[in-house]
Amino acid sequence: MVWERQSLALVGVCRPRARGRILCYHSIGQAEFGVNDVHPARFRRHIELSLKAGYRFVPPSVIAQTGGGPKDLAISFDDGLKSVLTAAAPILREYAIPYALFAVSSWSDMKDPYWIDRALDWREIEVLLKDGVEVGSHSVSHPDFGKIDHQRAVDELCTSREMIRQRLGFAPDTFAIPFGQSMNWSEACTRSAREAGYRIIYAQAEDTRPEGTIARTFVTKHDTDRIFKAALAGHYDRWEEWY
Repeated sequence: MVWERQSLALVGVCRPRARGRILCYHSIGQAEFGVNDVHPARFRRHIELSLKAGYRFVPPSVIAQTGGGPKDLAISFDDGLKSVLTAAAPILREYAIPYALFAVSSWSDMKDPYWIDRALDWREIEVLLKDGVEVGSHSVSHPDFGKIDHQRAVDELCTSREMIRQRLGFAPDTFAIPFGQSMNWSEACTRSAREAGYRIIYAQAEDTRPEGTIARTFVTKHDTDRIFKAALAGHYDRWEEWY
């Protein structure tokens, strides 16, 4: 991955862009999440580079619904991890930047001891809600929707939405696909998500995402200034994470 991102930063093509871009982060300073974890100092640097380049931060829903403008940028976090509250939120509050969080409902329920002190519980997500954070679903258990059967997909979509309704008092109409790439979703999943009540479905790669989904740009721990600038310029719009 490091080699791929460094190479594309050098040889990738800057592409004219008429719409906004949504960045996809995961954790900020939780090293156990590997490539998905961005150090807080690097996260702050990404924000400063964006502002210096003339970008305006808007809620992800604005870009999802209107397309936004070429200098509109949004931030989203998948998985609902603890460091969104403890590390990312103070930085984003300092710059008055809106953002979205997509929670894995069983992780936030804390039924698995592994997620205690790793994922946000419902009380902590409520704190973010009160700060104006957009909250959506990221499924019940974070499966690969490209590998599960239809009934399990329906259960993951419907149960996560209902759990959020019970815990937070509203049923979200936004869903972020776990893993988020073309292999992890299907047209049948899109139909099931719509039937479950999701209006907006977020994926990842700009050019290879499943039809009917909203693009996001994956950000990794390896994204130095040069790589991050390349991401904003569209060098990774056809790139999908190898895993």
